[in-house]
Amino acid sequence: MPPFPVYLFDVDGTLLDSIQDIGGAVLEALASTRCRNLQMADLKRFVGVHLLDMFRDLLPEYSAEQYEELIRSYRTVYPARRHQATRVFPGVVEALEALGGRKSTATTKASATARAVLEQFGLLPYFEHVQGTDGFPYKPAPDVIHAALETLGARPEDCLFVGDAPADMEAGRRAGVRICAVRYGYGDPAALARWQPDYWVGDLRELVS
Repeated sequence: MPPFPVYLFDVDGTLLDSIQDIGGAVLEALASTRCRNLQMADLKRFVGVHLLDMFRDLLPEYSAEQYEELIRSYRTVYPARRHQATRVFPGVVEALEALGGRKSTATTKASATARAVLEQFGLLPYFEHVQGTDGFPYKPAPDVIHAALETLGARPEDCLFVGDAPADMEAGRRAGVRICAVRYGYGDPAALARWQPDYWVGDLRELVS
C-alpha cells in the first residue's frame, strides 16, 4: 500500500474494540422497552451510527420525546462505565507508531469525547488533530471528513480514510478521499464491499509500507 500524506481514522470498531461498553450502555437505556432482550451481537451494526438513528430503527413507534429520553439515558450511562471493557485492537499502537503522514480522527463521537477516550488509551499523542461530529451532519454524510481536512489544510486526494462501517465507506466516497475497510471491525463485509474500498486490511499494521 502506498503511503499517504494524511490518514483519517474512525474510532469505534477501527482503533478501539468498544462494543462491550457501547452495547452495554445501549442495553441499559433500552431496559424498560420491548427491546430489553436484545443481545450484544444484535447491536454491533449500530456502532458508529448516530444514537437517534439507532433508536428510530429499533423503536420506530416512539415519539421524539421518547427518543430524547433514550439518548439522555445512554449519555449518562456510557461515560459512567469509564470504558472499563474497551480495548485497543491488536496492531493499532504499532501501526500508529510506524505510520508516517499526518493523522486525525473522523468519528461520530463528539470531539471532546473522542479526545478523552484516545487519551485514556494512550493513543492521543499519535494524532495531530481529533475531529468528531460537533453540530453538523454525521456519517454517512462527509462533513466530519471535510472538517478534519480543513483543519489540517489537506486536500481529499492526499487522504486515506480508514473505517469499519458502511457509513465510513460512504462518507469517504462522498468526501472524495481514498477509503480503506478493516476486516476486524463491526461492519458487515458484504455491506462494506458495496462501496468498493480502495484497500482492505485485517490489521492496521498492513497500512505501513
